[in-house]
Amino acid sequence: MIGIVDYGVGNRRSVEKAFEKVGADVTLTGDASRLGACDGLVVPGVGAFPEAMRRLRASGLDEVVVERAEAGVPVIGLCLGMQLLFETSSEHEGETGLGLLPGRVVKLDPRGLKLPHIGWNTISWTRPSPLTAGLPDPAAFYHVHSYAPEPADDDIVLGTGEYGSPFVSFVERRHIFGAQCHPEKSSTHGLQLLGNFVRIATGVPAP
Repeated sequence: MIGIVDYGVGNRRSVEKAFEKVGADVTLTGDASRLGACDGLVVPGVGAFPEAMRRLRASGLDEVVVERAEAGVPVIGLCLGMQLLFETSSEHEGETGLGLLPGRVVKLDPRGLKLPHIGWNTISWTRPSPLTAGLPDPAAFYHVHSYAPEPADDDIVLGTGEYGSPFVSFVERRHIFGAQCHPEKSSTHGLQLLGNFVRIATGVPAP
């Protein structure tokens, strides 16, 4: 069972439908006990980092995500949800995140291009990963963002793109994963990625 953390932020239903499309048993819930029984957790998100963290804390789901991650349960953050996995963000007044990944979230340097960055971007992989199994290198994903992570440890960077200047789009640290893109809007590549996460969480080998 894949649990989508419902804290009232983001396009949760479209993420749920994408996981259903790849054949996952999935639950969209804000109930801590149900999330605690899941094989993998998904942290979605759209909007601003500080408000998202306020909602996560108000619901108590920040503790659920951290506790499950520390117990070894695979976790993936999507778009803003990826950013929340890091320690801090400079967005608006600034805010602390979940601290599951070392580093901070900073504004993109578009070098004259418009923000937010909206559209398809080709992502180049830095190394092999079960999350990206079966995907081409580079692979195209749909992005909508003005901020991106700046990891304190380059070893967790899994994929990078470029929008005026390079930015980190995918990260991985053991069983913690993040995708700055919207996999649920990224056609076959996005569905392949989500299917790979399901296989990681449920222990099913890649085909």
